[in-house]
Amino acid sequence: MTVLQETIRPAARSGDWKAIVVLILLIPVLWSPPFLFRYFLYQPFNIPSGSMTPTLVVGDYVLAAKYAYGFGRYSFPFAPSLISGRILAAAPEYGDIVVFRTPKDTSVDYVKRVVGLPGDRVQMRAGQLILNDRPVTRVALKEAFAGAACGGDDDVKAKRWRETLPNGASYVTYDCVDNGFLDNTSVYTVPPGHFFVLGDNRDNSTDSRMMSAMGFIPMDNLVGKVTRIFWSLDENGDPHMERLGKVE
Repeated sequence: MTVLQETIRPAARSGDWKAIVVLILLIPVLWSPPFLFRYFLYQPFNIPSGSMTPTLVVGDYVLAAKYAYGFGRYSFPFAPSLISGRILAAAPEYGDIVVFRTPKDTSVDYVKRVVGLPGDRVQMRAGQLILNDRPVTRVALKEAFAGAACGGDDDVKAKRWRETLPNGASYVTYDCVDNGFLDNTSVYTVPPGHFFVLGDNRDNSTDSRMMSAMGFIPMDNLVGKVTRIFWSLDENGDPHMERLGKVE
């Protein structure tokens, strides 16, 4: 018997055999279509708050593409804390709606819109987004009944703006009150390896403007990119079919 043979044929311990059996039993699960879809391609999320109104509203169910930015510690449930960095990493783009974890609370998934990338200077002045010292283009739209999205009754209205970022990403934001708490801020310079997020409901969103609560988001905390609303229920629990489809 050679030395090599002696090293690969020790008596197996009972714990080793149990691990091997469990692994064999898991192989069909790991390679099953539902597992691959859920953990490597798209993950479903439901929207519990109005911080992204009008783009995403309470009752929406969305799919986040997990492969869009690569895979890291927060891509998979129960991933060990020793994992760092991302495999097949890619950076988000302006306007992407992303699911992520915050450094303040890594147990909760958040969804916001990316408006600042590493090195950018981000500021709010009188409710308008300023990016690298230049006001982001916005066009006023007709006011809309906002109700709970603005913290009021059904007859409460919100100003609406069509905002367009430098790369052409365009979307609608809500402006519930003039001179709101976060309508005027200092300049935030996004550090390397991080990004800056805002909610589309600008007066009712905890986002990167609140440094003590959220702040800059590390790229490694990305979970996925929201691509589609696949189901939606209104406040009465009835299907909201007109909301199904791609998100912008």
